[in-house]
Parts: sequence; C-alpha cells; structure tokens
Amino acid sequence: MAKFYQEAELKKIQKFELEILSDFMKICDENGLRYFAFAGTGIGAVRHKGFIPWDDDIDVALPREDFEVFIRLVEKQMGDKYYVLNPERDENFPLTSTRLCIRGTRFVEKMFMDVDSPLGIFLDVYAYDNLADGKWAYQRQVWTAWFWSKLLILRSIKAPFLYQSGTKAKVIWAACSVVHHLLCFFHVSKRWLYRRCKHACTKYNKRETKRFGYPCDTNPHWNTLYKDRTFPTQKWEFEGIQLNFPKDMYGMLHNFYGDTYMQLPPVEKRKTHFPYILDFGDGERYENVE
Repeated sequence: MAKFYQEAELKKIQKFELEILSDFMKICDENGLRYFAFAGTGIGAVRHKGFIPWDDDIDVALPREDFEVFIRLVEKQMGDKYYVLNPERDENFPLTSTRLCIRGTRFVEKMFMDVDSPLGIFLDVYAYDNLADGKWAYQRQVWTAWFWSKLLILRSIKAPFLYQSGTKAKVIWAACSVVHHLLCFFHVSKRWLYRRCKHACTKYNKRETKRFGYPCDTNPHWNTLYKDRTFPTQKWEFEGIQLNFPKDMYGMLHNFYGDTYMQLPPVEKRKTHFPYILDFGDGERYENVE
C-alpha cells in the first residue's frame, strides 16, 4: 500500500511543484513552445481543479523538438535555480523521462535509495516522439522502446515499483532481481541501454506521423496521442492556474485510465511518490520517512 504524507508536508511539496510549473510555463509561453499537462494531472484538473488530494507530482510533455529547446533555455536562463536530471545529464538516473529539479533540495523515493543520482524536488517533463502510423511498425516501436527502458531501470534497481501485489508481485520481483544481477555482472553500460531506448523512441521523428507519445511508461500504449486531438491545446484550471491540456482531454484520460477516472480509487490503489529522504533545502528535512 502506498505511503501518505502529513497534510503540511504534502502542501509544502505541492507549493514547490507549482513554483516549478510556473517557471516552466513562463519559458514555454515566452518562446512559443508547445506543451501540455496530462495523465494524473489531467484527472486532478477535471475532478478536483488541482492536485489529486493525495498526489505529489505534476506531469507535463512537449513534442521532442520543443523539449530540446526548452532544456537549453532552462539551463541557460534558470540554471542557478534548477538542474535537469535525465540519463543524458547523469548516466546513473534510471528513468528515460526528465526531471526539472530545484537546487538544494532532495527527494529520494525508497525505490531510488541506492541510486547514485542527485534527486531533488521535481517537475516531470516528458519528450513526446513521433510514433509509426502502421499497426505493426507502431507495435514494434513502442514495445522495443519499452523493453530497453525497463532494462535501464533494472540496471540500477532490482525491485522497481509494481502495480501488482501478492504472489504475482513476488514472482515479478524475483525475475527483476535476476535480470538486475545479470546486467550488473556483465557490466552492461547504462548509456548504451539509454541510447538503444532513445533510438527506438525517435525512429520516426524525421517523418510526419499522426500520433506521438512516450512509450516508456508502465504500459507502452498509455502515452499515445493523436496530434490533431492534442493541438490546439485547451485551458483547464489547475490550482488557480490556467494550464494547457490536450484538446481531447476526455479521450486522453480514457486512454490512460478507462471509463473510471472520475471515481476515487480505493485507498490501497492510490499512488504517491512518498519519499525515503525529503529535504526542502530550508533546514526542514525528513529522513527514513515511513
């Protein structure tokens, strides 16, 4: 079962994340970059007009070409406040997504407690790449990217987060542990794994396609969106901010969560990034948070 915050801790984390979001939007809006929030952030906007009450993160995405421009701009204009964390900046970071982290903070989830990477309070930023139009080419692309992204995680983490529970989870964790030890024993390069994954993700970026997405999630199909149902984006209220979301908000949420996204899940299925170490950078620190 997920761990949950004390209300004061959660509100403080959310305040930090809204500050990062505000700076992210400022750079994008001033430079004409296309972006949108999605996934659980969309549920929060539709169902709560802000954060899901127990949630502790914000997810935003940009098409790959806009993403690359954003990364250059944020490092140049706000590098004193933020740092970019992804496998290209730090080979020990085990995810293929990007985190925009606040300097001087620490936010270490229990799964990452042995990862040698500067994990801070963050905004999740995703690059959306073109996905093949053909049925079989699409399946080949997303499953190939998914495969390499999971090997990248297992190179550093032997017991990743699972949605499964009970005996099924124990079997999967046992298999993950075997793969982890094999990857370490043979000294498989983390950078090589990441390059293989990125190659699959970006395979169709030099041609026009109807869809784009991020296939490295738990399910490789969740983050597949049609471009003409995404742009032009529309504004939804999120914690008092008018935030961009895909034009077909309900279609996006249905793709992620089925027909039940307006229903509150039972407590045992509520997910957070509850940290093992939490340091706000202002003298307030929590360690071995349980």
